[in-house]
Amino acid sequence: MSETLLAHGLGGSSDLPIPVTYALIGGAWALAASFAILLLAWKTPRLNPRRYWTATPLARVVDAPLFRGALGAASVAVAGWTSIASVIGPQDSSNALLGVFYVLVWVGLVPASLFFGPVWRIVSPVRAVYRTLPVRARRTMPQGIGVLPAVVGLFAFVWLELASSDPGSVAAVRVWCLLYVVVMLGGALVFGEEWFVRADPFEVFSDTVARLSVMARDPETRRVVLRNPLDGAATLPVRRGTVTVLAMLLGSTAFDSLAQTPTWKNLVRDAGDPVAARTLGILACVAVVGGLFHLAARATGGVTTERRAQLPGLLAHSLIPIVVGYFFAHYLTYLVEKGQQSVFTLFDPFDRGWNPLGIADASVNYTLSSHPTVVASVTVLSVVVGHVVGVTLAHDAALRLIPKRHALLGELALMIVMVLYTFLGLYLLFGA
Repeated sequence: MSETLLAHGLGGSSDLPIPVTYALIGGAWALAASFAILLLAWKTPRLNPRRYWTATPLARVVDAPLFRGALGAASVAVAGWTSIASVIGPQDSSNALLGVFYVLVWVGLVPASLFFGPVWRIVSPVRAVYRTLPVRARRTMPQGIGVLPAVVGLFAFVWLELASSDPGSVAAVRVWCLLYVVVMLGGALVFGEEWFVRADPFEVFSDTVARLSVMARDPETRRVVLRNPLDGAATLPVRRGTVTVLAMLLGSTAFDSLAQTPTWKNLVRDAGDPVAARTLGILACVAVVGGLFHLAARATGGVTTERRAQLPGLLAHSLIPIVVGYFFAHYLTYLVEKGQQSVFTLFDPFDRGWNPLGIADASVNYTLSSHPTVVASVTVLSVVVGHVVGVTLAHDAALRLIPKRHALLGELALMIVMVLYTFLGLYLLFGA
């Protein structure tokens, strides 16, 4: 199962319609050209977090007790069914728990949150259970803790998937999920629903990606509105640990690609403790991604020491499209093809021929895998577009946050870092 999890079906460098070197150079030039155009044509801040296109009546449906109750009951039922299957089903890679955990939840959260907003707040089975309990928060969650509990949860997930000795162990995933439920529910009993907002790794992940969703809530009227996704990115709350969350998402995905390179495989094979080597590898990738961004965000003049310290958090939203782009580049075929198999397995976890959805005769469609050139091209496009959007967000934010005569230096440092991200991202994706 571990090999299955790590083999995400990406095309190799030989599947690109152009040499990989040209892709790397082209990506860098695309970013440089975008930056130059922005400097010439985008001279004042244009993005407005409070602006939206139109309001919709969807809030009446989404907030209706019947809808929330039905969706909560369904999420708890699916979680319970998956738990049963994890215990009495086959204890190998065909177990339904693995597909739900690694594919439908972790990878599926990105497109779901991108299209529908912060969906985990609604579909979380732990939240659903908490809402039925006649309890109230006993303490207020300290503001200074930020989203650091979610950082710990995210690291726990990526460690299990990428560093543990057997990420495909049904027992290990079952224990992880049990600890997740205990920690989330226990924290909520003390701090209330604010605990989920700042401690649930899946909710923080979903909420972060959802800042780029076309669907959002008006903070004043609570109506569901349609907006320019770029306007929404800047609504990312700046809390302690926000940059680390994004660095964890981007760095761990980069490590997943790094782990497939022959050089890394040889290094791990020669290491005395492969688990320790992979753990250090994850931490190093996260530290490099976060450290470079932190340094670049602070590389500007004309601001006070206090303001300089705030800049990484205030510019952190520019990393969201890069995370999204890299996730699509890295997990596209994995989501589409393993996602289909995961759904089939979920509704027939014991291979008894059950057919509740009328899909018993369906089979996984491997169209993407059979067109590696298309996949390779989409991979390059996802990475480059993600970085171009990131540069755009950083440019607009810099115009608001940094004095005009010092903005160019700060933006240039971010630009260099994003070019480096592009080079490393594409190299790792196609170098495996």
